[in-house]
Amino acid sequence: MRKIIFSIFIFSFAFLQEEQPYPPLKLISVPTGGTLPKGTFTFETLLMNNGGVLPSVSLGITDHLTFGVSFGIQEFIGIGNFQKNKSYPEVQLKYRLYEETDMKPSIVVGLDTQGRGQYIEKEGFERYEQKAMGAYIVLSRNYAMAGNLGFHLGLNKNLFENSDGDEDINLFLGLDKEINRSFSILAEYNFARNDNDSNDEDVIIRKGRGYFNAGLRWSATNNLMLEINVNDISKNNEYIDNDITYDSMNREIKFIYFEKF
Repeated sequence: MRKIIFSIFIFSFAFLQEEQPYPPLKLISVPTGGTLPKGTFTFETLLMNNGGVLPSVSLGITDHLTFGVSFGIQEFIGIGNFQKNKSYPEVQLKYRLYEETDMKPSIVVGLDTQGRGQYIEKEGFERYEQKAMGAYIVLSRNYAMAGNLGFHLGLNKNLFENSDGDEDINLFLGLDKEINRSFSILAEYNFARNDNDSNDEDVIIRKGRGYFNAGLRWSATNNLMLEINVNDISKNNEYIDNDITYDSMNREIKFIYFEKF
C-alpha cells in the first residue's frame, strides 16, 4: 500500500498542471472565489439523474464580473414527455471584491437562483429539491502543494425559496486539489441549515445531515473539461415512491467548454 501511495505522489509531482484556462467557478454545487477572465465564456451541460439536463452559459464581463444563465429540463433523456423546471431561465452573477494575495483570500459576492434537482411546485410549496444558493459571499485561498490546492468557505441566504418557512443563513465549504495536469479532485460540504425544516415529508424526508458531494474533473483539452460527481454521499435526503423509501445519493456528469470571444 505504501508503494502505491508513493507511486501516486511521484506521478502527481511529475505531471503538475502549471496553468488552467480559468479558476473553477464552483466545485460541484457551491461557488468559489473564481471568476471568468474578461472576454471569455463557458458552456456547461450537466446530465443529472432521472434523465435531467441542465445547460448553462457564463460570460466574463470583466476580470472581476461574471454573468450566467441556466435552464433545467427533467426527463429529457428517456421516454415520455420532458418537463422544464421553470418557464424562464435562472441567473448567476459573481463579483470579486478583493483579489487573493499571499496573505489574504479572495472575496467574492454573488447571486445564484439555480437550485439542484427537480423544481417542486404545489400549493403553498414552491422550491427545488435542493435550494439554490441565493445571495452569497465566499472566501477562497490557493496554495502550491504538488499542484494547486484551493480552500473555499462561504455563507449564503436563499431569498426566493422560503415557502417551507426555513429562512436560516447557511454555511458551506470545500476544496479542490490538482492531482496532475489533467485531473483534479473536488469535495464540498453544504450544511443546508436553510433546508432542514421542511413540510414536504410526503415527497422528501430530510435528515439534517447536510450535503456532502465529491467529484473528479478531467481537463481533456485547453477548452474542454469533463466532470464526474457523486451527490449527497451523506444521504441527507430520502424519497418516497409508492410507499418505497430510497436515499438520494446519485451520480452526474458535467461537460464544460471554454472559449474566448
